[in-house]
Amino acid sequence: MITTTILLQTGGAGGIMGFLPMILIIVVFYFFMIRPQMKKAKDHKKYIEELKVNDKIVTSAGIHGRIVETSETTFLVDVGGGIKIRFDKTAIALDASKAQNAAPKA
Repeated sequence: MITTTILLQTGGAGGIMGFLPMILIIVVFYFFMIRPQMKKAKDHKKYIEELKVNDKIVTSAGIHGRIVETSETTFLVDVGGGIKIRFDKTAIALDASKAQNAAPKA
């Protein structure tokens, strides 16, 4: 009888308290995973929109080059030796100066 009374008394607040850990997990997941990824995607989109002729870039395939022509969805990139390759704007990974300044990981 006493154990039944104790279980019934704690059951009322257990519903809200049971969801609290799940809510905290969702909040932490948002601030440490989703939000930084959205910010990174927004910054990359802004970077792609600001690229212009003669900017040095690195593609997602690791090809280094210099932009010689831009269009609405593509870049014509000079990779050296008179070789020019057309890339989709989404294939541009980062600025070549950032790639060269990054310290190699040992």
